[in-house]
Amino acid sequence: MRKKIIAGNWKMNLDLQTAAGLAKDIVAHEGSLKCEVLLFPSFVFLESVKNILNKSKINIGAQNCSHRENGAFTGEVSAQQLKSLGIEYVLIGHSERREHYNERNEILKEKLKIALKYNLKPVFCCGEPKQIREANGQEDFVLNQLKESLFGFSATEISNIIIAYEPVWAIGTGLNATAEQASNMHAFIRKQFAKKYSDSFSAQLPILYGGSCNPSNAKELFSCPDVDGSLVGGASLNASDFLAIIQASQ
Repeated sequence: MRKKIIAGNWKMNLDLQTAAGLAKDIVAHEGSLKCEVLLFPSFVFLESVKNILNKSKINIGAQNCSHRENGAFTGEVSAQQLKSLGIEYVLIGHSERREHYNERNEILKEKLKIALKYNLKPVFCCGEPKQIREANGQEDFVLNQLKESLFGFSATEISNIIIAYEPVWAIGTGLNATAEQASNMHAFIRKQFAKKYSDSFSAQLPILYGGSCNPSNAKELFSCPDVDGSLVGGASLNASDFLAIIQASQ
């Protein structure tokens, strides 16, 4: 049975004091956590939050890494630098990176290569924008993302990657994918990995849902057989909401 994973993406929010307080509030409840919990604070808070999580079972990740290994790339952060800090996970391909920073599938493939080289565990995001969903093209769109960024890797490499399906039209919009929509897309994604690799491999692959997951819809989403948890955005900024989502997964 695949273990549930709940990841909190704090995006470009909070200051040092509130980020530390949020991390402490979550750690205070770790005894009741029966799923894997990941936190993704801003780069500038990574070390401070990591120190708070250090003796807990909660893991920390970065929200991004460069597709370059090192060099004269002012403002970028490399996978090697993250690993040297003791970071374990990294988000790659979040829809906001794709939209605002023009991160194409080919660049994301390079990021995955670099992350895996330095033994970071990527959480790879895929998902369709509103106009694609309205045209019923979501399956072809997501399949193309998988083909261009992921399907060149071996099964061994992909076994170190977590997939996060995020319908772009349901991120920060107040719109929610129904449990049926989420279930159908998760099943479709799992089927593609079964075709490319094997049924047994696909059956072990964790696929998270990301798109306005909150305490009111989490239980229904997690009841879907192919939904293995969530990449939580706004609701992860409030300890009680985030912990309620974690409890719903259990």
